[in-house]
Amino acid sequence: MEHVLGIGGYFMRAADPAALNAWYRDCLGLDTDEHGLWRQAAGPTVFAPFESETDYFGSRSQQTMLNFRVRDLDAMLAQLRARGADVAEETQDMEGVGRFGWVTDPEGNRIELWQPA
Repeated sequence: MEHVLGIGGYFMRAADPAALNAWYRDCLGLDTDEHGLWRQAAGPTVFAPFESETDYFGSRSQQTMLNFRVRDLDAMLAQLRARGADVAEETQDMEGVGRFGWVTDPEGNRIELWQPA
């Protein structure tokens, strides 16, 4: 059986794509080329469907949530707050999995930040 090799892209609608791309670059350090190509660090990726009624993604209109791995969650959250980003106050620790925090991008998309255990 053929199988997928990994995630090849994540695409989203935006009212102002250039401004949203700049936010991801300036706030999260996601440095892409002119085609959106980003060479990410190797590491685990989680693929997990959630119940349709979940509030975990924030707004019910948000059907998916992007999760980024980070080295230091506290440092990343402080960096985002310093740039005026909409950062959730709470964080979550999951034994054996890691720590989680959340930020909402300028288009209203909730993003999860994960510091693996």
